[in-house]
Amino acid sequence: MRIAMVSEHASPLAALGGADAGGQNVHVLELSSALAEMGHEITVWTRRDDDALPDAVPVRPGVVVRHVAAGPARFVPKDELVPHLPAFTQVLDDAWTADPPDIVHGHFWMSGMVALAAARGRFPVVQTFHALGSVKRRHQGADDTSPDGRVRAELAVARQADRVLATCTDEVFELARMGAPRRRMTVVPCGVDTTRFTPDGPAAPRGDRPRLLSLGRLVRRKGIDEVIDALRRVPAAELVIAGGEGDGDPDAARLQECARRAGVADRVRLVGPVARGDVPALLRSADAVVCVPWYEPFGIVPLEAMACGRPVVASSVGGIQDTVVDQVTGLLVPPRRPDALAAALRDVIASPTMGAAFGIAGRDRVLARYDWERVAAATAHVYGEVVAARARRAQLSAVPESAGVRS
Repeated sequence: MRIAMVSEHASPLAALGGADAGGQNVHVLELSSALAEMGHEITVWTRRDDDALPDAVPVRPGVVVRHVAAGPARFVPKDELVPHLPAFTQVLDDAWTADPPDIVHGHFWMSGMVALAAARGRFPVVQTFHALGSVKRRHQGADDTSPDGRVRAELAVARQADRVLATCTDEVFELARMGAPRRRMTVVPCGVDTTRFTPDGPAAPRGDRPRLLSLGRLVRRKGIDEVIDALRRVPAAELVIAGGEGDGDPDAARLQECARRAGVADRVRLVGPVARGDVPALLRSADAVVCVPWYEPFGIVPLEAMACGRPVVASSVGGIQDTVVDQVTGLLVPPRRPDALAAALRDVIASPTMGAAFGIAGRDRVLARYDWERVAAATAHVYGEVVAARARRAQLSAVPESAGVRS
């Protein structure tokens, strides 16, 4: 099958940890790669944000990333990309007219708009939202920078797409509350590379203190401020914070000031961005991996930690409620509750046996449900259903009305 992936702001080639680079980038790359290993041909269409980028980049066998000229060839925050969507759509329309795909898969709401507009009903469109504007507005309020009309656009995409692939059950409920048709939703989660993220292998250097690790973007909603606050009640432990944009990152400066005010600056270490290849070793070095966002559409880091056999302490929100089983693979706490978080962290640190048991169960759960091979197979199954349904409808519409009438 020839598959067109549309990921307008999240390139699979982007370095992770920046303002708009995270789980979606990983998802598109790994899903495309796993589908290619099954024999499919994948083209990922993403916006050109650097003049030096070539038009096409072969990433892995069967996967090509194509850069679309739509707006300035520099970084533009995703919430400011709407004016450039018509140009993006026109490029795809022209490309797909000359060389049509079998199916189109949009990632994020703006990609869904582009995918549907460029497909023009000629090929089926599957949609993965990765995040929903209604959830973002609920938790961020006036700080939400999403364009006006995002929620209405998401509902329109959900209603027009042949199928919506929700990454967790919480997303299904959110979409249904918005008015999206439940019958055209299927839950297909994000995945993890279980050959790279394993319990076996080197661990990053560490000292004698119990180590807590927070990994990912440093924006306020990720809850790292609350982890620092909780550290006041977890004596002797150190907190390693990995991610962000490196030198001059205002979020890193905010967290350093937060640690100073909390009186734990001597036990907090910000290491900046970590190369993708170094993440497993860093995870293995932790006594507990802490993921406590205010909200989270899915959450890749808990899966990666579980795959490495590490216990997870996480907030009970979004997709984390599906992936982390409380008291089995880790501990779940309410979001924005440093007191509850501190109690959970003390429990894990105080009982290495419990932490080890959580790690073993987490690895088993990832292998059973979240390996990319399984995720790709579930995605390809949906593609097959959608293509077959389109073919049946076309066949029925081609039958003359008189064909079933007997005189």
